[in-house]
Amino acid sequence: MLHPPYTAWHLSFVLFGAASSRVMSGPHLAATVVAFFLAVGLGAHALDEFMGRPLGTRIADRTLQAIAGFGVIAAVVLGVAGAVEVTLWLLPFIAFGAFIVLAYNLEFFDGRFHNDLWFAVSWGAFPALTGAIAQNGSLTWQALFVAAGCLLLAVAQRRLSTPVRRIRRRATAVAGSITLEDGTVVEIDEGMFLRSPEAALRALSIGITLLAVGLVLVRLA
Repeated sequence: MLHPPYTAWHLSFVLFGAASSRVMSGPHLAATVVAFFLAVGLGAHALDEFMGRPLGTRIADRTLQAIAGFGVIAAVVLGVAGAVEVTLWLLPFIAFGAFIVLAYNLEFFDGRFHNDLWFAVSWGAFPALTGAIAQNGSLTWQALFVAAGCLLLAVAQRRLSTPVRRIRRRATAVAGSITLEDGTVVEIDEGMFLRSPEAALRALSIGITLLAVGLVLVRLA
């Protein structure tokens, strides 16, 4: 239910944002990562499964609701504690985070927040900006560039994953053929549409995670 590679991908954006700060605090970074794991890794994915059962699990609705409630509330509590210690400017970030987890995954306002743009903003730029401001209470111009890069990486993830999800979750049959110049006929099947984007997504998620961890280790060394 947690989509481990993609969860690590989005948590890496927190690391990127933190690494852009002038001064890095290990404890502040750890708390921010835990908060995002609770909100996204638990809360958002539980709500996603509750709404449409995209993963086909048999987890009871009340269990999913409990997981989501615990994740979001715990993340907010941790965030407020961080705001008291670091800066009250974190409070708007906490409020937005709690709102977008619910609005995106429960498709509030007729799904207006459930689209590619809000995905990129919420799971790309937002974690990076939060990771940066949670370090010392301020945002640098470098953090804005990092957030923009994370936003575009989230766009790339969305563009690769959307066709895959559509086939895996909604397609009942994939058929057809491709005729090459030499007359060779290549049969079209489900794997033709899934193998390359899924391999690219796995490679990107692992690469981005390793890059983020490496940058943080350099900063903390």
